[in-house]
Amino acid sequence: MHKNFKSGFPTYAFILVILAALISIPAVTAQNGGASSENLESRRWFQDAKFGLFIHWGVYSTLGRGEWVMNNEKIPVSEYEKLPPRFNPIEFNPAEWVSMAKAAGMKYITITSKHHDGFAMFDSKLSDWDIVDRSPYKKDVLKMLAEECRKQGIKLFFYYSQLDWHNQDYFPRGQTGKTTGRPESGEWFKYLDYMDGQLSELLTNYGPIGGIWFDGMWDKPKADWRLEKTYKLIHDLQPAALVGSNHHLKPFPGEDFQMFEKDLPGQKTTGFNTEQEIGEIPLETCETINNAWGFNAKDSKFKSTKDLVHYLVKAAGNNANFLLNVGPRPDGTIQPEFQTRLREMGKWIEVNGESIYGTRGGPFSPRPWGVTTRKGNKVYLHILNWNDPVLAMPKMTQKVKSAKLLKDGSKIEFLEHDKYGFFIRIPQNAVDEYDTVVVLELAGQ
Repeated sequence: MHKNFKSGFPTYAFILVILAALISIPAVTAQNGGASSENLESRRWFQDAKFGLFIHWGVYSTLGRGEWVMNNEKIPVSEYEKLPPRFNPIEFNPAEWVSMAKAAGMKYITITSKHHDGFAMFDSKLSDWDIVDRSPYKKDVLKMLAEECRKQGIKLFFYYSQLDWHNQDYFPRGQTGKTTGRPESGEWFKYLDYMDGQLSELLTNYGPIGGIWFDGMWDKPKADWRLEKTYKLIHDLQPAALVGSNHHLKPFPGEDFQMFEKDLPGQKTTGFNTEQEIGEIPLETCETINNAWGFNAKDSKFKSTKDLVHYLVKAAGNNANFLLNVGPRPDGTIQPEFQTRLREMGKWIEVNGESIYGTRGGPFSPRPWGVTTRKGNKVYLHILNWNDPVLAMPKMTQKVKSAKLLKDGSKIEFLEHDKYGFFIRIPQNAVDEYDTVVVLELAGQ
């Protein structure tokens, strides 16, 4: 950033220019929260991507009763450590997983590198409590998945649980994991060093990653988690990597996206997000296809494809991404019910993706009939629940040039009203099974 000044340029003026530049730097940095240019570009990419695959997979999958089985069934460490010898995912095919995500229209994958049971799904050198050292499979599934994601152009994020029911130094104990038979002693900061060490492994041994998806801080909300040190470590090792935390609170400095568990931003229907405020960073909501995150053999309460499409659309209308979860079986296969729904969502996105990818929420807040998204000089009306042929819309600052159906480009009748807004008429034969998308082209951005 050098500039050649003409000879004779007054010295004091030169000094004033330099001082002005220096003074302006902190203001720019503060506005962006200290984020690097690479990080800000990643945030923009993330907001444009809109749809990702969440994968909860670990040694708990062998029991087929969800990822919380160790805590819920009060299994002590001594018994839980008998599970890895039974965990042998010989049917795991990373190419099939990534292809499935791409066919569904997903742009990134977030997978559990370590869940609350502390078991690492990668080859950690800081402990032998991992898939390579303890299971008969002996392979690093995260490395295999990372390589395949790079081949197919999918970004990979790592979920990492700050909570640990296995590590003795996770002490004092939190709200969970009190029945695992560990001694009532440990060194808290030694555990945090262990956690930062494993994060360093994930950030240096698997190529460029999309980011780290933290969970579990809610177990000890008043503890000193050394967030500033941990977040700096991540951004120093990979400046473009995004950091998010499922702590159900307003974002902390150093976080790059904010997630909402089983809720759209601002909603408080599940009990997780009661104290959560919406921040000014990119947003994401996560949800399951049935009721379980990890594999649960008895959970057959599958959401319909229509329900899942509606969730994706409502997330986009609320200016958020949708991270949709699957829990693979212990052998590495994914349930056909999950695959079917993802495949059907992909078919819908092939036609309607323009109204999702690269959009932002609005310009109208969510309505009983649906939501809106926007991109450039286009506004997309996602009509999810409206049985009348005429739909009234609020007044817009720009004039509506045209209205048409997204799926086939056919024109839609509309009538503008100077005072109140405008009306559109939706032919009954144009109503879509999932989402009737109407594109409004505006005069100007």
